[in-house]
Amino acid sequence: MTHAGVDHDVRAVADAILYEGYLLYPYRANSGKNQSRWQFGVLGPPGASELGVGEQSGMSAQAVVAADAGDLRVTLRFLHLQRRTVQRRIDPDGWESVHHVTSGDHEWISWDEASECEIESGPHRLTDLGEGRSLAFEVPAFSEIEPILDATGASIGRIVRTRAALSGLVDLRAASGRPDQVVLSMDVRNTTAIVAVDKHSAPAYSMLGAHVIMQCDTPSFISLFSVNDEQTHEYPLIQDRCYPVLAGTPNPALPDRSTTVLVSPIILYDFPVIAGQSEGSLFDSTEIDEILSLRILTMTDEEKAQARATDPKAAEIIDRCEALTPEGFADLHGVLRDPHAGQEDGQGNSAPMLPEVPDGVDWWSPEADTRVSPRIDGILVGGVRIAGGSTVRVHPSRRADAQDLFFDGKLARVATIHEDVDGDIHVGVTLLDDPAADLHNWYGRYLYFAPDEVEPVPGAQTQSNREENTL
Repeated sequence: MTHAGVDHDVRAVADAILYEGYLLYPYRANSGKNQSRWQFGVLGPPGASELGVGEQSGMSAQAVVAADAGDLRVTLRFLHLQRRTVQRRIDPDGWESVHHVTSGDHEWISWDEASECEIESGPHRLTDLGEGRSLAFEVPAFSEIEPILDATGASIGRIVRTRAALSGLVDLRAASGRPDQVVLSMDVRNTTAIVAVDKHSAPAYSMLGAHVIMQCDTPSFISLFSVNDEQTHEYPLIQDRCYPVLAGTPNPALPDRSTTVLVSPIILYDFPVIAGQSEGSLFDSTEIDEILSLRILTMTDEEKAQARATDPKAAEIIDRCEALTPEGFADLHGVLRDPHAGQEDGQGNSAPMLPEVPDGVDWWSPEADTRVSPRIDGILVGGVRIAGGSTVRVHPSRRADAQDLFFDGKLARVATIHEDVDGDIHVGVTLLDDPAADLHNWYGRYLYFAPDEVEPVPGAQTQSNREENTL
């Protein structure tokens, strides 16, 4: 069940955590990388960790909340392994489990899918949590059968989907810190009782990608980056296998507070967001979207068919990469974010512009030379600031070199902005579709155009004085 109060951006980040490591490139069941899965936030069944066949069964975190926070809601989210077994009909009443069944161009593969689970608790009053409160929950076992039919409608097999029953416990406790603050402790445990567990069965009885979203009615959660143990007196903050960060939309008036905390098994900074350039999840841990998307497009039709048959989410990835436009690929190349403050660019954005050398200062003097920074200085083109990292479309004029005319209409990444002794501006770029672009950047060998020969590409400009956490 989805809680209506969870911010869309918070849920997007939480979903990225939920599925990180769910399926790795090349997204095929027969790939060795996909034989051992579920890397982050795994709460194994009791005893699995001690036997060396699974993960620890619990995680815990402590957050700092204003004493007048009001109602608290807690949502535990995780994936529940769903075993998909493909069976082949061997006689009118008999079935045999196999790796795959094919019929024409269609293929069905045995694979471990996952089902999303959300366990909600609350509203709770902080004043009622002094003695602690425990929420025990059960996730029932599940089984369904889906027939596999050939082109004539005859039954040639079936898909059996099963999920094991799970049980768990969420403990909440509030203790006084400073007079106006409360330390909120949260502990999540997998309490599923099983007779015997091994490496094969442990994931089926585990809570995968487990994380917690905690919410208050008012901006009451306080950033742990602004709190230290001394402030919490004799109650030091302890985090075990997860870390709580502020989430949602930052409030400029209260930059160190939020209505929401995301307790994540992946270490994040406060107010994490999904990069605007990302077209969607790729699941492959620590992936670089651009490189991975390009690698997906190099897969053969047979490999893509196997990936699509492995998991519906793999099919979504293949389809999304195949539908990417040149502009979409240009966005995947990333955005250079400039931390340096500077002048107004005419649109209310503070960013360094190409500085002027003061009167009486010779252009060859050290004072003039140290005023410029070609990689971060910018200029205005059509009212839009461009600088190192900006994406532009080049339009060489008739005065350009004959070879430059071949680049007309191509997208390029700005590397430097220069002004010569005659006052002419030169924009140094590398073409996005040039296989040697990285080498040109390393050598500092650029193509140069005048400002009226480049066109800023909306939505792909350098963003100044802005830092975003990405997944």
